[in-house]
Amino acid sequence: MMTRVTERSRWLHVVLLIAVGSASLAGCANSQRLSYPHTRTVDHVDVYHGVEVADPYRWLEDADSDETKAWVKAENEVTFGYLNKIPARKKIRERLTEIWNYEKFGQPQKKGGKYFYTKNDGLQNQSVLFVADTLTSTPRVLLDPNTLSKDGTISLTGIDVSEDGKHMAYGLASAGSDWQEWRVRDVETGKDTKDHVKWVKFSSASWTKDGKGFFYSRYDEPKKDKEFQDVNFFQKLYYHQLGTPQADDILVYDRPDKKEWGFNGSVTDDGQYLVISVRLGTERKNLIFYKDLQASAAPTLENIKNAPVVELISEFESQYVPIDNQGPVFWLRTDKDAPRGRVVAVDLRNPGRANWKELIPQSKETLRGVSSVGGKLVASYLKDAYSQVKVFDANGSFVRNVAFPGLGTARGFGGSRKENETFYSYSSYTDPGTIYRYSMATGESSVFRRPEINFDFDQYETSQVFYRSKDGTSIPMFITHKKGLSLDGQNPTILYGYGGFNIPITPRFRVSTLVWLEMGGVYAVANLRGGGEYGKAWHSAGKKLKKQNVFDDFIAASEWLIDRGYTSSSKLAIHGGSNGGLLVGACMVQRPDLFGACLPAVGVLDMLRFPEFTIGWAWTSDYGSPKNPEEFKALYAYSPYHNTKPGTAYPATMITTGDHDDRVVPAHSFKFAAALQKAHVGNAPTLIRIETRAGHGAGKPTSMRIEEDVDRLGFLVETLEITQ
Repeated sequence: MMTRVTERSRWLHVVLLIAVGSASLAGCANSQRLSYPHTRTVDHVDVYHGVEVADPYRWLEDADSDETKAWVKAENEVTFGYLNKIPARKKIRERLTEIWNYEKFGQPQKKGGKYFYTKNDGLQNQSVLFVADTLTSTPRVLLDPNTLSKDGTISLTGIDVSEDGKHMAYGLASAGSDWQEWRVRDVETGKDTKDHVKWVKFSSASWTKDGKGFFYSRYDEPKKDKEFQDVNFFQKLYYHQLGTPQADDILVYDRPDKKEWGFNGSVTDDGQYLVISVRLGTERKNLIFYKDLQASAAPTLENIKNAPVVELISEFESQYVPIDNQGPVFWLRTDKDAPRGRVVAVDLRNPGRANWKELIPQSKETLRGVSSVGGKLVASYLKDAYSQVKVFDANGSFVRNVAFPGLGTARGFGGSRKENETFYSYSSYTDPGTIYRYSMATGESSVFRRPEINFDFDQYETSQVFYRSKDGTSIPMFITHKKGLSLDGQNPTILYGYGGFNIPITPRFRVSTLVWLEMGGVYAVANLRGGGEYGKAWHSAGKKLKKQNVFDDFIAASEWLIDRGYTSSSKLAIHGGSNGGLLVGACMVQRPDLFGACLPAVGVLDMLRFPEFTIGWAWTSDYGSPKNPEEFKALYAYSPYHNTKPGTAYPATMITTGDHDDRVVPAHSFKFAAALQKAHVGNAPTLIRIETRAGHGAGKPTSMRIEEDVDRLGFLVETLEITQ
């Protein structure tokens, strides 16, 4: 990898030391106890299974009320008043911007003989979508989201190109919302057609083979001014025919008797079948239905509408992910009778389980994805949370491994059975992600795009350790730092975690991590139970009544880092977002003595009210339900909002959220911040940073991401007293 090292990167650490040291000597205002806005309380009490639970900040759930807006404004004034006094922020911003300014490429996909991929020049708020006739020809801009809004908050959420490459369906989201609007663009002219599909959420698009229309899923239009808070039920699967209004779209499948069911429709590579995956919440268990489109080249509207939907998998017992088909034989990735995953073949003519054929058996590693490209199966595994990829033939016989340079994450390997090439990216904590072209025939990887970064990667290293949690379970953790680190307990350290929803946390590149490393920091990532690193059993060990295991794992990681001399409590910061925000919130109220700073981002922090908003009801599969007596007891015991204790000295805390977050509504963060400020004693700041025109995180413009990282790192420089 080519690198460029400037004098700025060498003396940034010195500048930070001088800035922080000067501020400390001068006794800056940030060392004094802050005055927080007055937050009104109400005498609201809910009764759960005979237990009275006070909710004094219930009024903050109304994000659009004048009183809540005034509270948000007042809290932001305190927060940014504090942050703006931190001398180090200027140099942090300069260095973040300098490193961030490199070309970033997405993985190409090929349709109709053309290649489609994204590119960001460096500091563009949104990546631009390009199309090229060949990999070496000059690409042209097909869609530039930066032209759609002045502040860069309209983002591209997904694309699907018709088989002939003539039309592209694409989704857009505004201000980070989960709501999407889908349109259609003529690839040759770069102009949009009149097609416009609204109220799409948690859905992709899938074209019929003839390119005359696509399948998608949507919800009914929500009530006015309630689109960011109302619960999402009764998703429906539709077919949109090009050139027609959305009102004429064909309802393909819905279940009025199953309000929680969600649908994703995808057309098989041969165009013969519509495969309907049916989900129930976030549980990794689903159903598989299908509709025989009968005429793969040009299915009729009558057939799309009236062909029967056949239930192939009709019980929510395991996960089933469609891979490909050979005529009436479907290939599925599943954890049925294989908690770490396997691949089976199911013949639609004789679909009984006794007749299933195993193509790829369960391995010691966790199978996370399988694609069908060039007549072969590409299987992506996790070994102790880093990537391994194996290639098999169509009968499941092993062909070869794909070689990678170290402890990193490989993503991609998409394509179709008729193409002999695919693309993937490989990245790590100190590797920004090279895009490779992979030949299915020879197994050769060749560089498609490799970025140039203004950073000396050779000075830093990543290792993996294993530590014991409270109950003795072995937990893996990645640790990245400068080579030759002194284990004297004085290194400022960020510990990141997630631990939920069967989602694995694999090595990920972030520019802010590089700046943290340059500042002398240690960056650690613990792979907690509840995630997807080791399959179904690992996930189950950290959900519902066993959720406390996740917090115990994270606390044990903190203690391990301290005991081994990497850091100390006063130098240790914990960070996590969404379910990871819950993780940080729960750990800081359980062990406020253990951390120097806490950064809960867009967190689920009121564990008794989360099912009442947007898609929160779906998380009961992981958290449990307050309506269940035993699960209520567990939720109430660790809910961050309900477990703040008056008179406690909490660590320095900066809660972050977005006012348009319709995944984890901002009321979680609002109420937790109010409770924390009320309970907290001592001078450590307890702040909430509320981003406007922002959602849960997806599609956030570059300028907003840089400012958020500037504030996060500046907050840590100040509160962890980075002076060494």
